Amino acid sequence: MSLDQPHVDTSPKVSDEVRKTTCYMCACRCGINVHMKNGKVAYIEGNRDHPVNQGVLCAKGSAGIMQHNAPSRLRAPLKRVGPRGSGEFEEISWDEALEIAVGLLKPIREKNPEKLAFFTGRDQSQSFTGLWAQSYGTPNFAAHGGFCSVNMAAAGIYTMGGAFWEFGQPDWDLTKMVMIFGVAEDHDSNPIKMGIGKAKKNGARVVGVNPIRTGYNAVADDWLGITPGTDGLFILSMVHCLMKAGKIDLEYLARFTNASVLINEDPASKQRGLFLRDKDGQPQVIDRRTGKLAPWNGAGVEPDLAGTHRAKGVTHRTVFHSMAERYMSDDYAPEIVAEKCGLTPKRIRQMAAELARIAFDEAIELKREWTDFRGVKHDKMVGRPVSFHAMRGISAHSNGFQTCRALHTLQIILGTVETPGGMRFKPPYPKPATAHPKPHCKVTPGEALDGPHLGYTQGPEDLCINDDGSPIRIDKAYSWENPMSAHGLMHMVISNAHAGVPYKIDTLFMYMANMSWNSTMNTSGVMNMLTDIDEDGNYVIPNIIYSDAYSSEMVSYADLVLPDTTYLERHDCISLLDRPICEADGVADAIRWPVVEPDRDVRGFQSVLCDLGARLGMSGFVNDDGSSKYKDYADYITNHIRRPGIGPLAGFRGNGEEHGRGEVNPNQIDRYIENGGFWIEHVPEDCAYYKPFNAAYQNWAVKMGFYDAIQPYIFQLYVEPMRKFQLAAEGVGTRQPPDHLRERIKETMDPLPIWYAPFEDDHVDSDEYPIHALTQRPMAMYHSWGTQNAWLRQIHGHNPLYLPTKVWEAHGFEEGDWAKVSSAHGHIVVPVSHQASLNENTVWTWNAIGKRKGAWALEEDASETTKGFLLNHLIHELLPPKGDGLRWANSDPITGQAAWFDLRVKIEKSTQTNELVPKVPAIKSPVPKGPKDLQWKVGD
Repeated sequence: MSLDQPHVDTSPKVSDEVRKTTCYMCACRCGINVHMKNGKVAYIEGNRDHPVNQGVLCAKGSAGIMQHNAPSRLRAPLKRVGPRGSGEFEEISWDEALEIAVGLLKPIREKNPEKLAFFTGRDQSQSFTGLWAQSYGTPNFAAHGGFCSVNMAAAGIYTMGGAFWEFGQPDWDLTKMVMIFGVAEDHDSNPIKMGIGKAKKNGARVVGVNPIRTGYNAVADDWLGITPGTDGLFILSMVHCLMKAGKIDLEYLARFTNASVLINEDPASKQRGLFLRDKDGQPQVIDRRTGKLAPWNGAGVEPDLAGTHRAKGVTHRTVFHSMAERYMSDDYAPEIVAEKCGLTPKRIRQMAAELARIAFDEAIELKREWTDFRGVKHDKMVGRPVSFHAMRGISAHSNGFQTCRALHTLQIILGTVETPGGMRFKPPYPKPATAHPKPHCKVTPGEALDGPHLGYTQGPEDLCINDDGSPIRIDKAYSWENPMSAHGLMHMVISNAHAGVPYKIDTLFMYMANMSWNSTMNTSGVMNMLTDIDEDGNYVIPNIIYSDAYSSEMVSYADLVLPDTTYLERHDCISLLDRPICEADGVADAIRWPVVEPDRDVRGFQSVLCDLGARLGMSGFVNDDGSSKYKDYADYITNHIRRPGIGPLAGFRGNGEEHGRGEVNPNQIDRYIENGGFWIEHVPEDCAYYKPFNAAYQNWAVKMGFYDAIQPYIFQLYVEPMRKFQLAAEGVGTRQPPDHLRERIKETMDPLPIWYAPFEDDHVDSDEYPIHALTQRPMAMYHSWGTQNAWLRQIHGHNPLYLPTKVWEAHGFEEGDWAKVSSAHGHIVVPVSHQASLNENTVWTWNAIGKRKGAWALEEDASETTKGFLLNHLIHELLPPKGDGLRWANSDPITGQAAWFDLRVKIEKSTQTNELVPKVPAIKSPVPKGPKDLQWKVGD
């Protein structure tokens, strides 16, 4: 070797300074170190001290540089000058933009606040945007959850006070078996990857249940390629097997669930199916010590699962009786259900047996003393080391609510919720449904709404309906059509507003919701609705205000565009009041802050709302003298008080040393920045498990401000509010559903989990449309943001439709072929590819890769526009006509969750290739096209 080899600097100077904040390339909320050089972003890495990712960072997080520097960034406020949808705008000043906005919003607020529909996308500041809408006075507010995963969240809250992901997670350290249902790769990706790695290193078994084997399912030890929409049937069949075998945790069920609560079983009673209650309204159980009635929460009470009580000629039996009768029926036997699920009876029995073996034969014990809410002292914590995790794959069906409840029931009968090795809640959860507000909808011109928009109904009395039974909200949330719609129905807003049902609106105000493209069902139809003209030549939806950071497809349909910043240029608050970053062992929240200042005339959307709130004189946004209460969102984060001592951020309150509760600290944001952009307080060891029932946890939760008074509760295997809606459908009570909805309410709103076939199966000819079609998000992408990113586009620049071997061979496909894919709603022509690891009757593609020509500053011949496509063109927000004169919503009938994954299609080889159908014309871009090659290097 020559002695004069060139010197290679193996440790070049990466940056002059490191600024720590929170990533926003997905909803994972990882901590990041942003390396700065010459005042610009040079490099992004994971923050090793952060509780969420512990230094791990995915491709999306690293590519945040390209997101921050994306050519598609909007540069200034825009006013439409061409026809709506043309993309023709002129840039205007913020003064003019805010004048236009106030000119639209002020008259509405003074006369008809409901004429404003304010809906936000994946913004992570719902507690703030909800407060703004409440102060404005409109009942029409919600975020993206109604078309994403409300079934998962609502089913979890109603059943056990929390669900997965932001509410809970597997006990990765102690679990011996992890079973994941419908989990794609984009959500919570770093913690799940880390957790699966840890579990497998510890010898735990990972089982994936998903029609598609990619990502987490690809590294699972076992994979069940289930038929879409049948997860609930498979789960209840396992419940059947476990109950038949006696492999359920009877003590756990008796003590910590309402399985022992007594139900009225008199067929003639107006109380049939409701709980027996004492004079204080407490549900009753039989106390095994005395054999007599006792309140469920009575001191020292030992509830009897087999209890029966007869009084005044009425027999009351426990919830457990009803569960045994239902789930031990042969209707749920594996031999009956397996074919529908795409599985074999042997596989179902094997999975149930494996769950039972690990839960009971490999049980673990922690020698930790704890006291439950009845005052009973326990000398140990017993763990059933089986854990579950589930996401949108089982949620986005018209039977998703009951499927999610079935999964929670499976966890609970095994005794694996809030026990060592099982599923653990993340503070500030768990919280029972009764601890959440009920929905509010009382409109008073010029005044605030009478309370929060979103909440949890406990019966027909809580519905948001007029005296005649018609919906008060434009999305029909909390109406008889979807009585428990805890997140609203964002996917129905545009179509309802266009139809003028239940009424017409004046202004549609949306933030970061790409409703003219990948975030909507019936994409072509919605684009037409947004541009439709009435008989007088006016737009049917008169005014549209939209805010986004980028030149998305939705921008071209706005009349006024309020440009947002990128996530590295603004303040954000990931709050305990909303969707915090907590882990099971720690309560935590976080901020984003402007690590760089914008180089364009843009403003953070939340700060713009503070300004608009003050200009409109909205309560909560003005002082007594009428002056602005908050100069910007950072001021709001610091000084807003939601309840005494409770603000948006829980850390460093008061003098900076108070946490959870405390007075305002003017230096609070600076303390967060000094601490790496987050705050965490660890859960005390004696509070780590049994949180809903643990007296020590309840006291700690009050101290931390999760709620103001201790409120232990038991899991609701039987959800009584659902029975109240059924009773109304049976004719009981003064609030009655319309006749055409009675049978559906009776059939679907069962208080015990049930399974019914997805609605589309009954509305289309399954022989003509025999194939299920799904979308899934890739780990390297998140909604539509990622597919404009110069780095991430190299990973996923286009998306074929993946076909299973059975379909591939039946049609004689070869690589490079294109297919015509048809649904009852329309057809598309797309490229196809073969994938063997698929349910044999299911096709799928990556979501949100396809782009409309002209959007996102991409070249019109970009692969995302020529080979990237959406399945959305095949999906409608309404189900196909059934001959009954009605068009039913393509949603879960309980929550209104959009049923994206119920889609059925047929496939044939296309002679037309290399050209996508439908051909959507290009739109003009308000920003210049990006360069062919985008290079980014800061400094030398």
